[in-house]
Amino acid sequence: MSIDSPVVSDIRRFNRFYTGMIGLLNQHILESNLSLSEVRVLYEIGQLGKCTAGQLIGILKIDGGYLSRMLKKFEKGGLLSRQQSTADGRTFFLHLSAAGKKMLAGLEDKSTYEIRQLTDHLSEKQQQQVAGAMKTIEQVLSAQPGETVSDIHFRYNLQPGDVGYLIYLHGHLYARESGYNLEFEAYVCKTFYEFLPTYNPAKDRIFLAIADNQIVGSVAILGSSRHLAQLRWFIIHPDFRGRGLGKQLLQQALDFSREKHYQKVYLMTTSMQETAIALYKKAGFRKTGEKHLQLWGQQLYEQRYDMDLF
Repeated sequence: MSIDSPVVSDIRRFNRFYTGMIGLLNQHILESNLSLSEVRVLYEIGQLGKCTAGQLIGILKIDGGYLSRMLKKFEKGGLLSRQQSTADGRTFFLHLSAAGKKMLAGLEDKSTYEIRQLTDHLSEKQQQQVAGAMKTIEQVLSAQPGETVSDIHFRYNLQPGDVGYLIYLHGHLYARESGYNLEFEAYVCKTFYEFLPTYNPAKDRIFLAIADNQIVGSVAILGSSRHLAQLRWFIIHPDFRGRGLGKQLLQQALDFSREKHYQKVYLMTTSMQETAIALYKKAGFRKTGEKHLQLWGQQLYEQRYDMDLF
């Protein structure tokens, strides 16, 4: 790519525009006397709940010395506490103090307000377009070798025909891969029939991976109550597996759940879905229930998995 290529010029122009937007969004950070890097560290500790300095270095790609000085500042300011590991005396777990949690909550509230100020004049479709474009940039630039996502983009709203295709995809793939009969497809129909009349983007979100104008992956978060959400309809087309797409969709779903301040997410699956279960466990879900059933033409174990978000 030449230095003066159109791609370079377009990226520079967008960078100038977005830098201006970030300046607006981060005014409240300056008011808190914290740098953007410091807020990122506080946010990550708050999201993880308990972590080590080494984990923060790996996640944030931050210099160890710089992080150490930052953590000492937080401790001195009463925002952070350390707890020595009982298994390894050399390891210390980091926690936000009550004051740290209060400060972080205030920053998040201000950030939410600033973003709404920027986007409230946009239609819902335009808001989804902006969020989708940002997510695509993030996914493409952060993809690891072997995670080819350049031909995939993400959409977060339902359009006519989406539900019908998702029902077909579930019925077709589960019959082929798990031997489920038509009763399973009827079950999937019923779940969407019950969901659509109550669909509310303020508490629910559908995450769709699109390639060549076709849905190739999906997952959804459905708000069950103020603090509880359900993860549903997690599926990846076989042609797009092994590329990190499932992990990306699942992470987007969990990020949305935290953004909406759900305290717990649960899902229902069966023991036959070994690949998906391995992904759930890796993300932090734990099995909380199991019962043996004759269901969808199979003898199987229906299982429930839960994940605490905060």
